Amino acid sequence: MTDQTSLWLFGYGSLIWRPAIPYAERLPARAAGYERRFYQGSTDHRGVPEAPGRVVTLVASAAALCGGVAYRVAEADVAAVLHTLDVREQGGYTRLELPVQVLGAAPREVTALTYVAAPDNPNWLGPASVAAIARQIAHSRGPSGMNREYLVRLAAALRELAVDDPHVFELEREVDGFAPI
Repeated sequence: MTDQTSLWLFGYGSLIWRPAIPYAERLPARAAGYERRFYQGSTDHRGVPEAPGRVVTLVASAAALCGGVAYRVAEADVAAVLHTLDVREQGGYTRLELPVQVLGAAPREVTALTYVAAPDNPNWLGPASVAAIARQIAHSRGPSGMNREYLVRLAAALRELAVDDPHVFELEREVDGFAPI
């Protein structure tokens, strides 16, 4: 997880566009063998317990490459960053270390920490049709704002990184068909 001076984190959801943590370096990255999916319920950020929103998690998929961002966190900030992320991701996410390809001027592979929601957590919603997921996203709101905003900001951030994610972009198109709440 760390070399002698830092921790690497892999962000594939809101950490791409709203890290809210100190970091020493931010680079485009990708994780092989995973795809991003809106399968996790959000009852504390983009929804409420009575009406959960949907946020992304990583799902194993042998041939997939999930594009995102790698953050290098300086050793002096590691404890505070992990505490912040443990609180932020407490709604069903657990820590996972995985190999990540860091891109940029000096491409390399690092072991990075990420947060993943598995099907055995209490907020897991799992797969559904694009229309059903989009409807839920379009009509959900929580303490962190509208679920639609999460999707739109994620899609914009992926475009900035030149990451093609058909799942995210199809949901974005579908959500456009629903009137804002």
